[in-house]
Amino acid sequence: MFGNHSGTKEKMRIIIVGCGRVGATIVEQLSKEGNDITIIDKDAEVVSSLTNLYDVLGVVGNGATYSVQMEAGIRNANLFIAVTESDELNLLCCTVAKRVSNCSAIARVRTPEYSQEASYLKEKLGLAMIINPDLEASKEIAQILALPSALEVNSFAHGQAELIKYKVPADSMLNDLAIMNLGKTVSQQVLICAIEREGEVYIPSGNFVIKEGDIITFVATRKQARKFFIALGTKVKRVHNTMIIGGGKTSQYLAEQLLLAGINVKIIEKKKKRCEELSALLPKAIIINGDGTNEDLLREEGIETIESFVPLTGIDEENIMLTMYARQVSKAKVITKINHINFKKVINSLDLGSVIYPRYLTSEAIVAYARAKKDSLGSNIETLYHLFDSRVEAIEFVVRPDSKVINIPLMELSLKKNLLIAFINRSGSIIIPTGQDCICSGDTVMIVTTHTGFNDINDILE
Repeated sequence: MFGNHSGTKEKMRIIIVGCGRVGATIVEQLSKEGNDITIIDKDAEVVSSLTNLYDVLGVVGNGATYSVQMEAGIRNANLFIAVTESDELNLLCCTVAKRVSNCSAIARVRTPEYSQEASYLKEKLGLAMIINPDLEASKEIAQILALPSALEVNSFAHGQAELIKYKVPADSMLNDLAIMNLGKTVSQQVLICAIEREGEVYIPSGNFVIKEGDIITFVATRKQARKFFIALGTKVKRVHNTMIIGGGKTSQYLAEQLLLAGINVKIIEKKKKRCEELSALLPKAIIINGDGTNEDLLREEGIETIESFVPLTGIDEENIMLTMYARQVSKAKVITKINHINFKKVINSLDLGSVIYPRYLTSEAIVAYARAKKDSLGSNIETLYHLFDSRVEAIEFVVRPDSKVINIPLMELSLKKNLLIAFINRSGSIIIPTGQDCICSGDTVMIVTTHTGFNDINDILE
């Protein structure tokens, strides 16, 4: 075994099998939260580099074998996460773990055939969660294409509320506007909860003045978000057509969702065999067999007039170049998928439109689950997202009857600094709160904060 653990406080004991991109991201996020983590991977170098980077233990071996799981401490584990490259291996790892231990198990499953049977697999194998990074990425892209002015759209309250990221253009009426005047000039049904300016992130108060180039994150219902964008004079119409480069799993999932929404889809894919498969799977889409990085082909297929453009090749550099090219020759809404995150500063400085990181989407869901589970009284975290490179957290809590925040007007609560109550969801209706509003038992409440590691709604109090 590699590595070391410190501290005696009651912690979650977590085993992670598979230390590829997603595995490493989960280790990074969960070790920040002070859990006891043991990683398993066949590659000794990978294990030793992660145990050197983080306070985790490492076991080299096949995570699906009983002996390796025993060495990793499966009997006492609370949570078991299998995110190797192989779906079958992940399902087998979880099955072995569930036989030996009373832990919760999460498997990464990417094959579309298995994904259609996710609920069956989950129930029969007793899994807490089946996560599919390609499907999550495609959902996120589809959400953004439904609201093209947004850079990013995250759903809360089972889709009733949305957290939307938007870059303020030079000619915007938001320019030089103090947040407290937003209701008078634009909309009262929108709450701005975080602002990034020149790399700094602020949780703004009412007298914060918005400037051109700021990236604002606001919360609203989908309907109110559309009204807000209409008031600002920006595009709200969903796109009618899209061009996707690359015919991988994410492209397939995305095309399925867009076609259902009545959006025309054109996919350009190099491999002839894959084109034939896609034609059979997606009879309503146009599938072109060709090199999507070829300028002449792109022009021939109409890149200059397309309304949205999504490069989903397996190569980040290609995706970035394609986005830059599309921005030059068209007015299309572009979304860039990036798998490696080594040059984040450089990537952030390029004007790439909306950027999607599938491994973060996967780790996000797993971290939310782990943190909710850590709360021994039973979970009260519904949803969790990290914003602005994990410097801000948006968390949706379920409010229990014994909570210290209920039935007190918000203005009378002594809240921690750098924290904002973004909305109250009361039986499906979304309240953008004022100081007079109270939180009631049974509500779900979303907070946005630069603090990390909140497990419970009571954590918002001083």
